[in-house]
Amino acid sequence: MTKKLLSELIGTFFLVATVIGSGHMAENLFNDSPGNQLIANTLATGVMLFVLINIFSTYSGAHFNPVVSFCFMLRGDLTIKQFINFSTAQIFGGILGAIIANYMFTDYLFVFSQVERYSDKLFISEIIATFGLVATIFGLIEANKSNTIAASVGLYISGAYWFTSSTSFANPAVTISRVFTDNFTGINPNSILIFIIAQIIGALIAFYFIRFLNKK
Repeated sequence: MTKKLLSELIGTFFLVATVIGSGHMAENLFNDSPGNQLIANTLATGVMLFVLINIFSTYSGAHFNPVVSFCFMLRGDLTIKQFINFSTAQIFGGILGAIIANYMFTDYLFVFSQVERYSDKLFISEIIATFGLVATIFGLIEANKSNTIAASVGLYISGAYWFTSSTSFANPAVTISRVFTDNFTGINPNSILIFIIAQIIGALIAFYFIRFLNKK
């Protein structure tokens, strides 16, 4: 379990460091071009997800996401205690990733984001984004195509950055971590709860939808 928790911590660390760090880099390189900023952020995140899932899937399953771990608990692959431990490692790793990303690019370690993301449209967007992510993972597992999850998740998130108005956070650990930066990838603390509720709803709908499709 120690190896699994370290894998989840380090994997989520690199995921968040990539999201926030590439956000800083994109703003430095494309200060007046939000489109190019999002392209850079999308490419970095999608590619890193592919790499991280390939590295850590053998050790922990490479969840890097509390709602994904929650669905594995519902599936019977994790106990409640293991789910709590996984989620704690993911959140801690994500916050550490945010701090280090900020340190590499700015004069601060953390600051509360001023990017407001509180609206009914973003709530629906996060439900859809998380539904797609969880359906991708568990749909491929049920289809015995687990070896394609890394590429599929990287591609899905890359696409969801663009077709969802929230730019597809789809991850409570990443959502919490993105509070601590001032670039465009951030989220104001006031918006956290609505995002996490939407992510839980989207994950549950997807999990039971995939289960329904595979019911014999």
